[in-house]
Amino acid sequence: MTGIIVTLIVGAVAGWLAGLIWKGKGFGLLWNIIIGVAGSFIGSFLLRLIGLHAYGLIGSIVAALAGALVLLAVINQIKK
Repeated sequence: MTGIIVTLIVGAVAGWLAGLIWKGKGFGLLWNIIIGVAGSFIGSFLLRLIGLHAYGLIGSIVAALAGALVLLAVINQIKK
């Protein structure tokens, strides 16, 4: 149960930070969590591809943030 809560918190923080970087404000709590959690999977996958791993809470947030920004970039390109 603790893992789920930590995942949601990391997702919310990463989604909020991605929103600040991408458009200057967050997307709202629910969308921040969705974007951040999806970004966490994407970021972890991409890090493993280049031979790196995210360690600790800060590492998880950085990986989720990177993945969330990749996700937002892909969504932006699909919308165009």
